[in-house]
Formats: sequence, C-alpha cells, structure tokens
Amino acid sequence: MKDGKLFYSKKFFVFNLVLVGVIVGFTLAFMIFGNSFNISFGEPVEAMENSRTEEPEPVPPVPEGQAMQKSFREVAQKVLPVVVELKVVEVVRQQVPSAPRGWPWDFLYPDRDKGEEPKGQEREFRNQGLGSGVIVRKDGNKHYVLTNNHVVGEADEIQVVLNDGREFTASMIGSDPRRDLAMVMFESRDRNIPIAELGDSDDLYVGDWVLAVGSPFGFVSSVTAGIVSAKGRSGPQGNISDFIQTDAAINRGNSGGALVDTEGKVIGINTWIAAPTGGNIGLGFAIPINNAKRAIDDFITKGSVEYGWLGVSVGDVNSQLADELELDDGKGALVHNVYLDSPADKAGLKPGDFITHIDGRPVESRDEVVRIVGNLVAGDLVDFRVQRMGRSIELEVEIGVRADEKEILSNQKKLWPGMAVVPLEEQAREELGIPDSEDGVLVISVERGTKAYIHGIRPYDLITTINGDPVEEMQDFYRLIGDSSRDKFEISYIREGEKGYAGIVR
Repeated sequence: MKDGKLFYSKKFFVFNLVLVGVIVGFTLAFMIFGNSFNISFGEPVEAMENSRTEEPEPVPPVPEGQAMQKSFREVAQKVLPVVVELKVVEVVRQQVPSAPRGWPWDFLYPDRDKGEEPKGQEREFRNQGLGSGVIVRKDGNKHYVLTNNHVVGEADEIQVVLNDGREFTASMIGSDPRRDLAMVMFESRDRNIPIAELGDSDDLYVGDWVLAVGSPFGFVSSVTAGIVSAKGRSGPQGNISDFIQTDAAINRGNSGGALVDTEGKVIGINTWIAAPTGGNIGLGFAIPINNAKRAIDDFITKGSVEYGWLGVSVGDVNSQLADELELDDGKGALVHNVYLDSPADKAGLKPGDFITHIDGRPVESRDEVVRIVGNLVAGDLVDFRVQRMGRSIELEVEIGVRADEKEILSNQKKLWPGMAVVPLEEQAREELGIPDSEDGVLVISVERGTKAYIHGIRPYDLITTINGDPVEEMQDFYRLIGDSSRDKFEISYIREGEKGYAGIVR
C-alpha cells in the first residue's frame, strides 16, 4: 500500500481512536486519584493509615490576621488555672425577740416560766459570699492565695475552688484594710497546681490590652477583655492604693481576681467598680500588683502588712492656699498636723510645711505622699524637701513603724495642733457674719481627742490671735503655732460673733 493511502485507511483510523482513548483515560485517572490522596514517596501505606486513626486532630492554625485572638487564647489558658473562686461564710449571732406576754400569748406558750421576764434567744445566721483570688506562692503543700480584704476579712469559713472544680478548705493568713488586700492558704499534695506569674504594673500604659479573670456572680473562670483606661486613680475613702482603671467587664464576684497583660502576667488585683446600678458599666478598678508584692511577703512572714510611719496628717492645697503660703506650685502635700515625738517631730517637720520631694523624688499630691511613706522601711533615713515660709528646707527623717488604727486613735492628744485652717474668704465672712474689722484664719476641721478639741475649738471658729500676736494670714498661724520654744498657747477666736479663748499646753 502506498504511503498516501495509509492515512485514509480504516485500520489506521481505529488505531488512532483507541490511542486517544487510552491517553484521555490515563489523564483523568491521574487527576482524580492525585487530588484524593497526598502520599509522599517512600511512605508505607500502613504508616499513613495508623497516623489517621491514632493521632488526635490538630487545632487549626490561626491566620496571621487573628494574632490577637491567638494571644487572648494563650493568655486565658495560662491564667485560668491560677485564679480561684472563694466561697466564704460569716457566722453572725443575733438576739431573737422572745414571745410577748398577755392574751393570747400565755395560752399559746403555757409551759414558759411566768415568774421571769421573757428573754430573747440567740440565733446563728450564716452570711454567704463569693469572690475570687490568685495563687501567688507555694511552699511545700501550702498554697497561698491573694485576694481582697472585703472578700474574706470577716469570714469564719473559707473554701477555695480551683479551675478544675476541686475544692479545698482554706484559712486566713492576714489582712490589710488600708489597701484592701488579704491572703488565705490551703493545703494540697498536688505538686502540679500552678502559681501566677507577677508582672510589673509600672510598665503598664493607658491603652494597653488587659484581661480580667474571676468568678463574677459565681460564674467560675470567666474571662473578659478591655484596655487600661487610666492609671493612678483614687479609690474609696480609707484606701491608700492608686488604682488601674479598665473597661474590661468586672462585676460582683470578680473582686480578688486577676487583671493580666497580653503575656499572661498578673499586673493587678480586681477590687471595685463604679456603678450606680451595681453592674458593670466599663468602670472597673484594680490594685497595681507592685503595690501588693511587699504585702505578699509580709502576710507570709509576719501575718500582717508593715507600713512606714512619718507621723503627720497631710492634705492638698488649692491655688489660693498656694499663694498664701508662697508655694512654687500646688504639687505636694501640706502638713496640717504633726504627732509629737513621732519621726516627723524629731526630724523638725512642723505644721504648715509643704512636702515637695521624698528621697529625691518629686511628689504630686497628698495621696502620693501617703503611698510613698507607707512603702518606706522602718529604720531607713529618708530625705524630705519641704517649703516653709517661702524657703526650701531639707530634712532627714528616720522612718518608724506604723501602729494599727486603734493605737493611732488612742494617741490623738499628741496630734499638734489638732486642726486644719484656711484663709478667710469674703464669702465665708458674709455667711458667718464676721465684721470687716476682724481678721484671722478659719478652722475647717478639728480632730476628735486632740487638745484643740478638748479645749473647745470647733470648725468655723475664726482664730484671731495666738499668745497675743495677731493672726492675719496663714503664715502667721503656722509661724506662731509651730514655735518650738513655747509649751503654752493661748488662742483667741470668734464664734457666732462672740469671742472665746483656749489655753492649750503642747
């Protein structure tokens, strides 16, 4: 057959058709089976099958755009085991009124003794409460939990509930009402119970992400997220801490729980909320962990927190008072009173001194002075810079140990002069009916138990002279009342238009 006729032959057409079918079929089979299995060369089929049936399914990776979610997830896993729920019971005994006498009560209680007055019986009431805590230390089988004083301060029974549901009976180690901190301890032989990693709250900035962990309303192991809204906030009266403000949701039961950063380090202890309705409105507050680190050591070693003692009462000043006392600015704290024989008195601090620096560090306000002094160690020599009568003075003070509140109040007679005064303004002159011919300083507060109080000086008295010398402005008052060469002080004042006198021995 000639070559030209070969391409038009019937046999050649059938051969080509079969060849094309084989190629198409092979290609389709390769595509289908290639997409169904991902078997690397040299891997036994048995190994592949075992890996499918025995190994757990891995957690899907988090895309790069969800790095924050990954961070929150990791923080929650790290922190939840170190935050516990605290169940507390306070046992209160109260008098229960007895059944009344007379008809029909005598008929209803025929067996009672009619010859005696009925007496009420005592009944025991169990007040239950909930809070949170953070495991911060362990020593052998002992595990120490930091929480708030208002959570466990008066509790008779304390139960610690771990994140895994295990429950332990705990005992009180110590409490500190001034910073609203307390510590409890429970025992367990489990060596795997973790403790919290404490961070550095001084490195915290406004706008930083934080997570709040606790048991709000008994919902154990709850985590909420927010940011640091502010730092250095003042708290409830009597609390000397400077608080971290956050909008992370904090509710009742969160007290004592942890505020943590994005590394899972505890940077605060959740303490209180500002909420008219009692629920979260984005105003939560936590004690900076740096304020609590020393308390942790003191609780474990001493059973209570030891504070530094200066021996003064201080306050803030406004612009008018700063001008009267010739202060550079209003940053600092004005010494209203000094405890006699205190470290401040021995070092030469006087009423009217304005504290501007402590140990070379400038201070902004009364609250900051109280916090810094409280953190000072007894026995240390600390430099104080004060402004007095327009001059800057350096004084070295040996810090003492602060006694408890009851002992301090029992020594009020040593508080000199025992009162706080302000300049006489025109509005006060009109409201109190003080004539233009009288000048002086106005008493705004008198401490109970002090010699000034005992000898009759009261708020709104206008002090006009001390030891016969006229008091026309604030500097006159502090110069005369701070005269260390005198022991007796005759103070004249005006009250409701009448003149009065008080003779006080310092």
